[in-house]
Amino acid sequence: MKTANIPNTKLTLPIEGRDHMQGNIHAPITLLEYGDYECPYCGEAYPIVKEIQERLGEKLCFAFRNFPLANAHPHAVHAAEAAEAAAAQDRFWEMHDLLFENQIALDDEDLAQYAANLGLDAKRLIQEVSSGQHEARVKEDFKSGMRAGVNGTPTFFINGERYDGPRDLETFLEALTGE
Repeated sequence: MKTANIPNTKLTLPIEGRDHMQGNIHAPITLLEYGDYECPYCGEAYPIVKEIQERLGEKLCFAFRNFPLANAHPHAVHAAEAAEAAAAQDRFWEMHDLLFENQIALDDEDLAQYAANLGLDAKRLIQEVSSGQHEARVKEDFKSGMRAGVNGTPTFFINGERYDGPRDLETFLEALTGE
């Protein structure tokens, strides 16, 4: 008897030293997002996630994995690679935030300007993006999402379980805290 290839809706929790995380890895609540910097729905979720982080504080570990939808968003792959290049200069989260706050301006010139604004080596960042130096990392994130059944963005996992409910602040907080 052949079994169907059904995507897993359970996810390996964020991995310390591998995933981009904010908060304590041992926090009681883990929120992992698969996102695309050019996706308008990710852009809508971004300030809600920021508010959730503010409200839950040390109770939350937030992690982000790249899931650029290149067919729909032509700048998404380079934006993800720019975030990884910024990570190589210890500024992932600052670049992550700038990319979401400037979703309509993600061409390579914009990425270089954001790098410069953050005090990064902009020439190095663009060279790394242009050469595909961080392509493998972005693909690794993408493939892990595919294995977990991710097929759009944003996709969230709460403590390893996929969350497909409403993403308004109060409902999302309720799902995270169980209150």
